[in-house]
Amino acid sequence: MGDVGAPTAASGAQHELRNDGHRAVVAEVGATLRHYSAHDVDVVDGFDADEVAPSGRGQVLAPWPNRLDGGRYEYEGRTAHAALDEPDRGNAIHGLVRWLPWTVVEKQTAAVRLACVLHPQPGYPWLLGLEIDYGLEGNGLAVSTRVENRSEVAAPFGIGFHPYLTVGVAADEATLAVPAGRRLVSDERGLPSGEADVAGTPYDFRKATTIGSARLDTCYTDLHREADGLARAALVAPDGDRSVTLWADERFRYLMVYTGDTLEPVARRRSAVAIEPMTCPPNALRSGTDLLRVEPGGVVEARWGLVPGSGDEGIGRARGRFRGARPGHEEGAQR
Repeated sequence: MGDVGAPTAASGAQHELRNDGHRAVVAEVGATLRHYSAHDVDVVDGFDADEVAPSGRGQVLAPWPNRLDGGRYEYEGRTAHAALDEPDRGNAIHGLVRWLPWTVVEKQTAAVRLACVLHPQPGYPWLLGLEIDYGLEGNGLAVSTRVENRSEVAAPFGIGFHPYLTVGVAADEATLAVPAGRRLVSDERGLPSGEADVAGTPYDFRKATTIGSARLDTCYTDLHREADGLARAALVAPDGDRSVTLWADERFRYLMVYTGDTLEPVARRRSAVAIEPMTCPPNALRSGTDLLRVEPGGVVEARWGLVPGSGDEGIGRARGRFRGARPGHEEGAQR
């Protein structure tokens, strides 16, 4: 299958995948999931090839996900200072690879593998090799990540992904299921300041619940997993005819849920819900919480994916009745 779009598009070359009525497009810039639909129905709320990816849509967030206080941190004797790309809040955000070009390693009709080298720099003085596989398999999209530390010393690492999920209605009308017992409490800059149980609060979506007026920019943890090691969250349309389930393996210990209340333009606010699998919480390079320590030559592997379906299927998967993917694994990495 040939690539779609012009190589000179703002998001770079476009890599189209097709399989049994499913279609995904991955952009060269950031190895970004720009589009995913099933039988001509959108599963992710993406963007045009000539747009600069808005609001993190579909991007890969590495070597840290979410916010980093002041862009500054220290790790085993090394000091780093990343650019503040959220200047109003004084944060660096979403890592360093989301605007880099990624090279095609292998391309098939229904799958593509992209690679990128993150060279040492002021914001991250270690050398990483990253590969991401996007594949349309079975009844959904699977995303596999492999990251190698090519430095001579151990490197800190975290990764996340930023899909905006859609079931064709505003966030207010959609039903959300998140299998999490705790959430992070955040300050006015979006940085964690503590943890809290979700039980008995408006943040409790362990039982599928209509989002309504809830404003979520919330990091969930203490994820419930099924026997296959996967955690599953779901978004479902009110009439039950559309759903999308996000599954994530044991490497992903956090799910960030964002209802898009501050997006620009205003028309995009609460039009979709971002459910972001992350290996560590915001500000992990400062706090050290669940930060991965990757030995020289060590490899981190992680896997997540999306499964579209009917509303009943989505709720069922969120409750653990779906068995459509295998857990990831890793070597040379420690928490």
